[in-house]
Amino acid sequence: MSQVLKGTIASEGIAVAPVKIIEDIDLSFDRVEISDVKKEIFRFEEAVFVAKQDIEKVRNKAADNIDEERAAIFDAQLLFLEDPEFIGQIKSQIESTYVNAESALDDVSNMFISIFSAMEDNPYMQERAKDIEDVSKRLLANLLGKEDLGISNISEESILLAEDLSPSETSQLNKNLVQAFLTEVGGRTSHSAIIARSLGIPAIVGLSNLRSKVNDGDIVIVDAEEGLVILNPSEEEIKIYKHKREEYLHNKNELLKLKDKNTVSKDGVQVELGANIAGPEDIENALLNGAEAIGLFRTEFLYMKDDRLPSEEEQFEAYKQVLVGMQNRPVVIRTMDIGGDKELPSLSLEKELNPFLGHRAIRISLEKEDIFRTQLRALLRASAFGNLKVMFPMIATISEFRQAKKFLLEEKSKLEGEEVKLGEVEVGIMIEIPAAAILAEQFAKEVDFFSVGTNDLIQYTMAADRMNEKVSYLYQPLNPAIIRLLQNVIASAHKEGKWVGMCGEMAGDERAVPLLLGLGLDEFSMSAGNILKIRELISRLDKKDCETLVQKVIKDCSSEEDVINLLAEK
Repeated sequence: MSQVLKGTIASEGIAVAPVKIIEDIDLSFDRVEISDVKKEIFRFEEAVFVAKQDIEKVRNKAADNIDEERAAIFDAQLLFLEDPEFIGQIKSQIESTYVNAESALDDVSNMFISIFSAMEDNPYMQERAKDIEDVSKRLLANLLGKEDLGISNISEESILLAEDLSPSETSQLNKNLVQAFLTEVGGRTSHSAIIARSLGIPAIVGLSNLRSKVNDGDIVIVDAEEGLVILNPSEEEIKIYKHKREEYLHNKNELLKLKDKNTVSKDGVQVELGANIAGPEDIENALLNGAEAIGLFRTEFLYMKDDRLPSEEEQFEAYKQVLVGMQNRPVVIRTMDIGGDKELPSLSLEKELNPFLGHRAIRISLEKEDIFRTQLRALLRASAFGNLKVMFPMIATISEFRQAKKFLLEEKSKLEGEEVKLGEVEVGIMIEIPAAAILAEQFAKEVDFFSVGTNDLIQYTMAADRMNEKVSYLYQPLNPAIIRLLQNVIASAHKEGKWVGMCGEMAGDERAVPLLLGLGLDEFSMSAGNILKIRELISRLDKKDCETLVQKVIKDCSSEEDVINLLAEK
């Protein structure tokens, strides 16, 4: 008799295949006293060298097969392998206690992991704990001469099952053979989940103790549209889900017919669908998926590639390449958003107890004026080659926006004095801080546009870290409080004749789209892979009906559950 389990959808799709259970690699070792310290340190340094090479290969493969943004996930791991405090403490442990490298690594890494994992109010440090764990396992495997899990060497169609998959493991999955993956832990916003969506591999996570319920080779059904895993399926269930999978893939191909179409609602209201990108290399994929714009170019990834800051010329070429590639379609370029979960090897920033609420984004730009002005000059020079819109992130006060715009206008004046050809540039802000959302009416008088960063806006409004499983239930995009904030932002902008975009995950959430259309959102920007699906959905929606739906939410709903139930009725 079949058994149905419910998990968290990390990446949509349907799969029917034998399960391949990935067991944790045996990294057990004995604690040994050593006599030759230099030899042991050399052995450790060799393991570090090999680990660097391995991670760089994984990073490059991720950049080629996925995109630069996902590949940048591995930069943090490379930084740990170059961190004198982490690596230095391990060497010191070998020297002072005469233990083998395995023991020193285990002692130091466990200390770091324990400290960072205990910081439940600090998502940045908790993420670093996961990076240390991944790096430490790789180093220990190198020291013990153990092979990796062989995930990249899967030779037949399979559904992978593991306790968890690290970003490096996920990025190496062969999407032609791996039909889906299931993990016992994890959430939708984990790095592995994000990579799975980029690869188009169905995935369900948070399936506690699943490995104890199945055997290697068992046929399993994964319904990552409903979040269901069916164990011991009957022949009839297998037949039904194979047909469902064919339908799913057929519908996916049908969506490609919408690639060159405008995004228009059933009653003729046109909106714009854009793609979020991390660099020029993502333009081709955006256009293949029918992007009408670039709603967010995350420029910080240009800064994270090397151990030095990018020059004005390097930035200019990158911005120019994107503007030319988009053939005069709108391109919103966000000035660097460093800090929080993004560190720069080339910029020494003090460690903070709560970096997501600390020194980051525009706050760093206004302080590091020379770095900011270099970026602004590169952006202004590139404006001659397309339809550029510059966006400042993490704006909390009017004075911050005015200061940032002042720098931009000063650099514009200098370039005009040098007789550099410039184009027209709109200047806007990212709405991700509740203070800015509440004061949208005042901001709208001075900016050219808003783009709502819902990922941060939701977690700041709900005071809940979306990466923390203990409070993930509070990450509620459809909470009436969020809907009311968005209503204020969009109405305030439209009152002043300004447009509003959205570049957070909510823009690509099918449940939220009717509400966003009803609120009057002008531009939806998302992962390129979601664009055609959202275009098809909007073509079936009547904006007037959506406006009525919004009014019901504002009037009658007091919880996200109320909103979800109301949407289900429609």
